[in-house]
Amino acid sequence: MITLFTDGSARGNPGPGGYGAILRYGPHEKELAQGYRRTTNNRMELLAVIVGLEAVTRPDIPVLVISDSKYVVDAVEKRWVFGWEKKPDFGKKANPDLWRRFLAVYRQRKVSFRWIKGHAGHAENERCDVLAVQSALGKGLLVDEGFERAQASASLL
Repeated sequence: MITLFTDGSARGNPGPGGYGAILRYGPHEKELAQGYRRTTNNRMELLAVIVGLEAVTRPDIPVLVISDSKYVVDAVEKRWVFGWEKKPDFGKKANPDLWRRFLAVYRQRKVSFRWIKGHAGHAENERCDVLAVQSALGKGLLVDEGFERAQASASLL
């Protein structure tokens, strides 16, 4: 089994944000992180899972996602996102661009989730938090196009 540890951060909500992820398979480990100039915490929590799953090159190996995000874990484990997807107003839900991207990669993998309490001394979760915060505070922040496009559309209303 591959274990994917994830965390997201936004310095202000919205504000600069980042995600951190650790992929572990046997003795192999890979860290992933990126920062964005303007985003939200929930977007970064979800993006950490997406990027981690997209980095898995062996879709036949089950992946356990360990996250402190109730937003992400509950949406999948309680099957809310699958109900949202079936409704005509799915595009009006929060973060539909990321949820669509998540569903595409989720359906190509064997994925399960485990929620853990954040900032409770879980070594990998703490490391993901450091990666996420450092990314949010770093230079060369990317544009979260989905967030900024939604913000621009909302300001036109």
